[in-house]
Formats: sequence, structure tokens, C-alpha cells
Amino acid sequence: MIFSFTSTPDFDFMTYFARHIGVTVNDNLLIIPEHLGQGHIRKITFGAEFKITMHHYVLKEDLIIKRNTSGQGNELITIFFYSNEQALGIAYNNDAQVQFSERDESAIQVTSNDLNSTIRFPEGHTIDYVVIAIMPSYLKSLLALNKLNSTLETITTTGKTFLFFENMTAQAKLLLKNLNAVDMSDDLSQFYMQIKVQELLYLLFKKLSARENIPHQNINNADAARLLHIRNEIISDLSTPPVLHELAQIAAMSETKLKQLFKQSFGDTIYNYYQRARMEEAAFLLKQGRRSVAEAGYELGFSNLSHFSRLFEKHYGLTPKRFSQA
Repeated sequence: MIFSFTSTPDFDFMTYFARHIGVTVNDNLLIIPEHLGQGHIRKITFGAEFKITMHHYVLKEDLIIKRNTSGQGNELITIFFYSNEQALGIAYNNDAQVQFSERDESAIQVTSNDLNSTIRFPEGHTIDYVVIAIMPSYLKSLLALNKLNSTLETITTTGKTFLFFENMTAQAKLLLKNLNAVDMSDDLSQFYMQIKVQELLYLLFKKLSARENIPHQNINNADAARLLHIRNEIISDLSTPPVLHELAQIAAMSETKLKQLFKQSFGDTIYNYYQRARMEEAAFLLKQGRRSVAEAGYELGFSNLSHFSRLFEKHYGLTPKRFSQA
């Protein structure tokens, strides 16, 4: 099933999606019809400038959502929280879709509404994601900061084109889970939800505010597609360190531009991002994969296990052996 729409500030996803699948919305709740799957979509509006849409369903066929640029510049910020560990495909500029979330982590995407995107949700898997739509000026008033770093300044300024990714903390995952469990028949549920959604925004913007204060470069659909492809190249083989000039050739960018845009979008250098992904994969192998320290180290390309242990302890505060036993 393909659902395509143009992202304008006044666009209401649930209303148009309900028409697309031939159902009605009651009390801001859309129930997925049985012939398509099971689950629901819920919208909660906190005001004209701030709303949240919560998706929780299992479908009988793939769902492809295509967002087309409005051509109006950044009049709306979209914050996408994907909290299920099942991978989904995302693409920009109609390029091939690549994996958005990694094996054992969820992901957050912050984007202006003037970038195209295509997201594929796989059939037969529980889909949990939340989309917050908020106006730049309203977000700026919520943040109430006297001085913004370059990332927050970009996000809260009308006319900027941007794409930022963040990992999701355990605290944010728990918040999202609790949001889905709220009894909306409670008279104070709207009030409670607004508090918790703002707490979710706090956790995200606390991380974004810690990013290095570097000049922002506008990003287009082609750049976004290339950056996601490069990220996929980096994590596809964590036993081999990335080679900058090879990645630049793949991205059809200069090395300088690739380094700048990657750090801008993902909040870290290419090599640091690779090392962090490497340590997270090591943690997965030690816990869920039941690998020994030596097996995990060698699988991730470490010939020196002492070096592996030092890096792992620096990242997690525990040696690999103690981490696997905890």
C-alpha cells in the first residue's frame, strides 16, 4: 500500500490517510480495518502549532509513505521517533531505500518539511512510531534559551533546510512506551500527554544542544540520500574501518563536504560514528549473541583484544567480560 502526500503546515496526516483506506476518524482515533491489519493511529493536538500523531499497528502488506516537499520552506518541523527494533527502509530523492534503525537501537529523525522522503514499513511486524509536528517559532519559545547553538538555531529558524539524526536513549524509549499506554478517557489525559511529550522533546533537544557549534549548511534531497547511503556503508561491515576518500567517491562529494555534512546530520565524525556503532555491536554480541570476549573482538576486526577491552570500557564503563556477566 502506498500513501503519498505533500507536507504543508496545515496538512493532517490522519484525516487524509483515513480517506485513503476508506475509514472514518472518531475522537481523533483511526482504527485500522481488519482487512488491512490491526491497530490504530491517534492524533493529539496541543494547539495550532503543536501536535503529535501516534502509530501502533501490524499490517498485512507493506506500507510505503511518501512525503513530497511543500515548496514553502521550513514552516514546520517534523520529529520522527521510531521505537521498534524492526528495521525499516527510508529513502530521499527517490533513491533506493536503506536501513534507518540499527539492529538493537531505535532512532530519531528531525527534519524540515521541505525534504522529500519515502519510508517503508514491513508487513507482519508491530510498528510503533510517533511523529511530533511543531512550528519553529513555537519550539523556540518552548526551549526558552537565551543563546542557541547552531543546530538549535537552524531548527528553530524559518527557511532552513535540515536533517538531523539522534540515537534514542533508554529513557526516551520508556517514555514512548508509557505514552502508548495512557488511558485517553481520563479527563486529565490531554494535560498529562502534553507534559510527557514536552519531556520527550527535552530529552532530544538536550542531546542536540550538546552538539558542536559549527556553521550549518543547507541540505537538499540528493545530499540527504547520499548521507544515509554513506551511513549504511559505514555500519554494513564494522570489522573494517571507513576510508574517507572511498566514501567521498561513493557519495560523489568532496571529502571536506562529506565530513561537514555527516557531522552536521549525525552529530559526530565519520570515524567516531563508526567506533560507537562498533562498540554497540560488541555489546549486542556479548549479551544477545552470547559471544565470548575473544569471539566478539575478532568478529569486529580487533586483532588486539586488550585494545578492544580498553575501547569497550571507555564506551560502557565496564570491561567486555564484566559487561557480559552483568
